[in-house]
Amino acid sequence: MPKVIRKTKEINGLSPLWKVITHGFVGLFTLACVFPFLFTIIISLTDENTLSLNGYSIFPKKMSTFAYEFIFRTGNQLFRSYGVTILITIVGTILSLIVTGLFAYAISRPDFYYRRRFAFFAFFPTLFNAGIVPTYIIMTQFLHLKDSIWALIMPLLVVPFNIFLMRSYFQTMVPDGIIEAARIDGCGELRVFTSVVAPVSLPIFATITLFTSLAYWNDWFNALLYIDNPHLVPIQYMLIKIQNNVQFLASNSSLFSAGVVENMGQLPSETMRMALVVFVAVPVACVFPFFQRYFIQGLTGGAVKE
Repeated sequence: MPKVIRKTKEINGLSPLWKVITHGFVGLFTLACVFPFLFTIIISLTDENTLSLNGYSIFPKKMSTFAYEFIFRTGNQLFRSYGVTILITIVGTILSLIVTGLFAYAISRPDFYYRRRFAFFAFFPTLFNAGIVPTYIIMTQFLHLKDSIWALIMPLLVVPFNIFLMRSYFQTMVPDGIIEAARIDGCGELRVFTSVVAPVSLPIFATITLFTSLAYWNDWFNALLYIDNPHLVPIQYMLIKIQNNVQFLASNSSLFSAGVVENMGQLPSETMRMALVVFVAVPVACVFPFFQRYFIQGLTGGAVKE
């Protein structure tokens, strides 16, 4: 008796035509996400006079790197500010992960008697903020952090949102059985956290690392409040100062002589603004792919409670 061969079709299988359409749609969506940044780079490489006459264009008539040359004229200050930003980003992110992880693990354990009080202690600042003036007084008068690198690290060290996000992940994604097994083997709470909980929680740690590092990298307001020493100025605050100086010269050209005004007409105001965006965004764009694989899993890991 001949065998009957049954052809099976995948439930989610697509025809070649629909695969082409789907891939084309995803490709166009990706291009729409990447194009603004690419267009920013093109504008930053456009000649200032050409930009003023012809406006924004994908294919400018004349290219120029004068905006980047103008920024690099700051000399050692540019690289020093980059070093300060990298330092506070690395140190601040590591310390924030340690504090956030230990705090979240403590309030995630049902056998911790004071977990509700500590959770309320972390949640209360999200409802009532003391304001800039009391914070400034505490940072400068009591903690004496004026013109200190810690003035750029301490304000962003503990974020309540990150604490509760990590707590939810610990409660839903870390099995209680492995914690109890580690305790039976004689591990203390710190050993349980470092040897058992942390290794199985890489997605949430990667997500918090991304959030925290972006916050430190983009922060300039704390430098505005607490930093007067030019050796401690981060890159974002330095670039903002450059942009403000150029805008001031352009808006007050009537106060200067004719020769100075002619030179100010050559200042790359628009192209420099785009160059500043490139300076700030390129390092983040280079780092993000390394955390992308954990990002969605870390955000959604504690979203559903079983």
